[in-house]
Amino acid sequence: MTGNTYDNPDELQIVTLENAIYMGMKNDLAFIFDTGIYLYEHQSTVNPNIPLRDLFYISAEYSKLVEKKSLYSSAVQKLPAPMFMVFYNGTASQADRIEYRLSDAYINEVTEPALELKVTVLNVNEGHNEELMKHCTTLKEYAQYVAKVRRYATDMGLEAAVKRAIDESIAEGILEDFLRKNQAEVEMTSIFEYNKEEEEKKLRKAEYEQGVAHTMINAVEKIVRKNGKTVAEACELLDYSVEEYETAKKLFGESYEN
Repeated sequence: MTGNTYDNPDELQIVTLENAIYMGMKNDLAFIFDTGIYLYEHQSTVNPNIPLRDLFYISAEYSKLVEKKSLYSSAVQKLPAPMFMVFYNGTASQADRIEYRLSDAYINEVTEPALELKVTVLNVNEGHNEELMKHCTTLKEYAQYVAKVRRYATDMGLEAAVKRAIDESIAEGILEDFLRKNQAEVEMTSIFEYNKEEEEKKLRKAEYEQGVAHTMINAVEKIVRKNGKTVAEACELLDYSVEEYETAKKLFGESYEN
């Protein structure tokens, strides 16, 4: 990740928060190395709220690091510099590298925000970030394995797709040692993760459809209320069918006008 090579694992200290869950969220991996603290996440969905989540995580990490020190002394309490990284391997199209900022969430745009937090998101799907993959064989092979599972899952049952991906990967030397030693666990985890990914897709689709329905209901009812039009007339003005409005009303109930 830094372009450097390290070969002494004793220099790395894992500091992932244990049982530290905020609003159902838990960070995947945190570690201190040299003078830095690194917070890594793995995600299969696009999540622009990750800077806010990482703000909570790093606050908890720093609180642990200085809990036995006085913050009222005249001496500066030195802290490891943070780096926030997300490894993305979802199916939504994403660039090789993007950056989210905490300030993107501020209600008003701020030129020089007093509080900022930057998160780098790396697309680790097969065919992306080739330079990174060249230096991290395990990550590259993981991307190849995931691509196989997704490809085969379009033509066969998920369990069969996972087993075929594992057998083929072993034969091709992809994660060979790991898959041989942990095949049963990999099968179970892959099926769980794939199903979770599919459920999250359905959830995002449902949320989108609900948002569209709310917009339709609000627009129609505003015209009815403020202009004295009938529902049919309002729908015609907005280029909706009465059937679309009635279906949305049946599914989502009352108006959601802000």
